[in-house]
Amino acid sequence: MTRHFLNLSDAGGDAIAAMIADAIDRKAARAAWPKGRVDADAPLAGHALAMIFEKNSTRTRVSFDMAIRQLGGSSLILDGGTSQLGRGESIADTARVLSRMSDAIMIRTDDHAKIEEMAHYATVPVINGLTDLSHPCQIVADLLTVVEHGVALPGSQWAWLGDGNNVLHSIVEAAGLMRFDVRVAVPEGYEPDPAFAAAAQAQGARITLTRDPLAAASDADIIVTDTWISMGQAHADEKLAAMMPYQVTPALMARAKPGAKFLHCLPAHRGEEVVAEVIDGPQSLIWDEAENRIHAQKSVLLWALGKL
Repeated sequence: MTRHFLNLSDAGGDAIAAMIADAIDRKAARAAWPKGRVDADAPLAGHALAMIFEKNSTRTRVSFDMAIRQLGGSSLILDGGTSQLGRGESIADTARVLSRMSDAIMIRTDDHAKIEEMAHYATVPVINGLTDLSHPCQIVADLLTVVEHGVALPGSQWAWLGDGNNVLHSIVEAAGLMRFDVRVAVPEGYEPDPAFAAAAQAQGARITLTRDPLAAASDADIIVTDTWISMGQAHADEKLAAMMPYQVTPALMARAKPGAKFLHCLPAHRGEEVVAEVIDGPQSLIWDEAENRIHAQKSVLLWALGKL
């Protein structure tokens, strides 16, 4: 059966734990190596990854490209505007063609229904590089970063500040799979999809929705936020005004546990969702988090291709 990675639940908690462990081992094994050097075992030698970008990208593009290279394989990149997708070729036909020409497909797009259609018609693994609904690869990197810094996932307390978006959906999904709790502080009208919270709660996680950012941050191990204006959205003054009380500041960080860590998937807008003192401060893990996209992507690819 083809292993698609459209959401974290496609893999499950045990597989995600295995991905994190594998990523830690592979990262350690190549410490101080040149970035382009292939891993000693080259587990995906001869494999080709097709990457489709219908949304702009820095970290997803570079991390998947470097991931497949370090695993011994190669990549090819298709931009929506310069491929036949941009001229109206169907997702289904694209999936059929790329399945004949590559060993896996990563797509970064808007509507989650597109990636579901891609997976339905593809005969090779399809990996979600981001949709408007979820961002599972980012969260594997986030979980890896947290574990690296000594936080045990089960029972940990996470606080989300700001917009109820795709990144939050995947954090909440991870909470159910990995047994941690999330307090979500969002303004009225910007709540996350309740289906993710319901699924996580059914698995034993505590998902709490509040309008009080300080209450959400209280005694948290991890503080997380994301840009308030998502890719493709207009720069909405009304939304920014609603979000300002949820800005991550030193005062908010002080409500968390001593030594609490700050995460942000980037790109960041200093002075909007987070102030410079926090994102550039000693509690911030954003650069480790960004680098770990490579190591997380490697483990996702290995899992999807049945090597993990």
